[in-house]
Amino acid sequence: MLGVVGGGTMGSGIAQLAASKGLDVVLWDITEELATNALQRIRASVNRSVEKGRLTVEEGKETLDRIHVTSTLESISGADMVIEAIIEDPSAKQDMFSKLDQVLHPNAIIASNTSGISITLLGRATSRPDKVVGIHFFNPAPVMRLVEVVRGYHSSDESVCRAVDLAEQLGKTPVVVKKDTPGFIVNRIMTVQFIEAIRLVEEGVASIEDIDKAVTLGLNYPMGPFALQDMGGLDVGLSVMDYFYEEFKDDRYAAPQSLRRLVRAGRLGRKTGAGWYEY
Repeated sequence: MLGVVGGGTMGSGIAQLAASKGLDVVLWDITEELATNALQRIRASVNRSVEKGRLTVEEGKETLDRIHVTSTLESISGADMVIEAIIEDPSAKQDMFSKLDQVLHPNAIIASNTSGISITLLGRATSRPDKVVGIHFFNPAPVMRLVEVVRGYHSSDESVCRAVDLAEQLGKTPVVVKKDTPGFIVNRIMTVQFIEAIRLVEEGVASIEDIDKAVTLGLNYPMGPFALQDMGGLDVGLSVMDYFYEEFKDDRYAAPQSLRRLVRAGRLGRKTGAGWYEY
């Protein structure tokens, strides 16, 4: 059984993916309402896949039948691995890891879907740092092929191998991040690109639309940096930049003021709120 903690976009996506590959999943969120909402999002996603012919009706039903939602953390006590996918905040994650450490059996792996927070730091909140790893899926989890498996300072070879095996079982291509560094591989590279794109706009070099067009056509990226930031959430991007800057003390990661102003004004992107394209 796989436990997933956090029923937001990433948590529900991971739960859906795992269930579609034949795993029984217990999906936890902090309230019964949030857990039920997560299941409704998964059901809607599965139904779309059935309508588009990606899944048969029977496969869709089997996927949903394998997912059980709960607001009681003890309900995941039988899981062999738990993937944490709550808010991207170090203190909140440490608190959750401490709680998971108390309810899970001693051999269970506790993994985080964090996009950049130290796995070593999270491991210190438990009595089993050797069984703590990063397993970073990309959004949307059922579609994106890459998974970053991150080794903390104390992570054992066995724990890393089990995370790699799970990623492969879920049909993903894992890469192993050998050193626990903020941002791992993809976000370490991508954040600098985001900042440079914003600076080009601030300097009047080109418009947001033309920068996105240049990146998609010139670098063959599926999305430009501003469209991607709008989708992921401007507040999330700002949080990552601030975290990197504190960790590295390097101006490459200093968040541009225009981004900070947008977040302070409540323009967060994510399709439902104004982002860069309304700047």
